[in-house]
Amino acid sequence: MHCPFCRHPDSRVVDSRTSDDGSSIRRRRQCPSCNRRFTTVETTSLSVVKRSGATEPFSRDKIAGGVRKACQGRPVSEDDLALLAQKVEETLRSSGSAEIDAYEIGLAILGPLRELDEVAYLRFASVYQAFDSLEDFEAAITVLRAERAERDGEGDEEAFGDEESSHDDSVESGSAL
Repeated sequence: MHCPFCRHPDSRVVDSRTSDDGSSIRRRRQCPSCNRRFTTVETTSLSVVKRSGATEPFSRDKIAGGVRKACQGRPVSEDDLALLAQKVEETLRSSGSAEIDAYEIGLAILGPLRELDEVAYLRFASVYQAFDSLEDFEAAITVLRAERAERDGEGDEEAFGDEESSHDDSVESGSAL
């Protein structure tokens, strides 16, 4: 590391600290030539490989911006979007790869977005997974309903009971015609 003051090609690390979120290291350095101190911040690089083959640095802001469009008109705050972007970045960094395909980023977004807001998830998934028909939406909604039923702990008997009562209602209304 070159000294920013005298351009000496070496420096000595005086102190190192990890940032609060653990994504970077702050180092306090001292130049052996001019004895002045300066600070450096080290982070691991994460690059995105786009469909065109071009690479660019990963950006939480781009994640939040893309998801923000899907969340338009939904009760999702900027803090929620920032947390989602952080979760996505943590997921991608945990893969251990320095280069991530753009498609993998979209996959990493889907899980946290589903937890955040199901409607925004459907909007994002419809574009990201290129839904072509109503059947694609219906299939995605069926999966969401099944996951919600599992999460809420509904049993088969309760679900069957609901279907049975709705069937009875339709029979009664049909006979009235």
